[in-house]
Amino acid sequence: MTHIKDIRQKVQLTEHTVFNVNSTNFPGTYTDFDDVWSQERFEERFQIDIISLSETDMEFDMVGVDAAIANAIRRILLAEIPTMAIESVAIWNNTSIIQDEVLAHRLGLIPIKADARLFEYKQKDAEEPTSEDTLQFTLKIKCTRNNVSSDATDPNVLYKNHRVYTKHMEWVPLPGQEHLKAKEIRPVHEDILITTMRPGHELLMDLYCVKGIGKDHAKFSPVATASYRLLPEIRLLREFYGEEAELLQKSFSPGVIKLVETSDGQKMAKVANARLDTCSRNVFRHDELKDDVSLLRVRDHFIFSVESTGILPPDVLVSEAIKTLMGKCQKFLLELDSTSIGKGKHKKGGKKA
Repeated sequence: MTHIKDIRQKVQLTEHTVFNVNSTNFPGTYTDFDDVWSQERFEERFQIDIISLSETDMEFDMVGVDAAIANAIRRILLAEIPTMAIESVAIWNNTSIIQDEVLAHRLGLIPIKADARLFEYKQKDAEEPTSEDTLQFTLKIKCTRNNVSSDATDPNVLYKNHRVYTKHMEWVPLPGQEHLKAKEIRPVHEDILITTMRPGHELLMDLYCVKGIGKDHAKFSPVATASYRLLPEIRLLREFYGEEAELLQKSFSPGVIKLVETSDGQKMAKVANARLDTCSRNVFRHDELKDDVSLLRVRDHFIFSVESTGILPPDVLVSEAIKTLMGKCQKFLLELDSTSIGKGKHKKGGKKA
């Protein structure tokens, strides 16, 4: 029975292969298990535990779901959470060495601190920007020479405004946006280098931000990365002492294996924190260890890592991703109800199920 539970719930790593990758806990697969889906059983099993949370990073555990659900949330985080980004640039003057097209592309990739939930998607046939679908910035800067000694060679001493940063972008409220605060509408970081200039170079342009999703363009993606991995589980099939214990400890990432002193003064290996294991499988390189260590992954325990670009906090992004997934499920159910299958009917000539 224990072996069957491991097949159902654990992914096994060996020296060269990985076993039990696919989910098998479907009704009828195992005679001794009731795998019929139950909402009560799901609610009892499902849980989300926040491990760490900062302004830009979040790590949390999602337990009790299939990989398809976890992957759907990951993909939504990458490609379907709307944000505001620079879509078009009106360049009135650019005498710097960087080409207009390259400059516009660089500007488009700057993350904008703005809550896209407050705005609407801009219609394709819309000619003029409105306060409901557009944010406008202006960039006006000119490089000049400072009155300093001719012996100076440092550009920071010789020139003024020779480096153009995102802090030089100024938000211009459109009519109807007076209620928004300047600190809420700005580039996420003020020190992103846009271009460099020399005396006589000048930039004058208007930047227009619209609402979009990462599926349309990567600049709209609200995360730098969003990934998950399965919770590691390490089983020591026998006790390891002395040099073997030290070798075992070195075979894993720091913090995974600890050495404890026994009553007779020997060092014995214990699993301290399997969560820190990076799946290196270095232990299988040692013949004296590989047959006595079992490496597993818990199939329905996902460790999520989300790194926000700073547009929205990572916990808000995860919440919005779950809402988006719920909306997709609801839409599917409505579509199903509107079809003959959902109504329990079939086309002429068919039979009732």
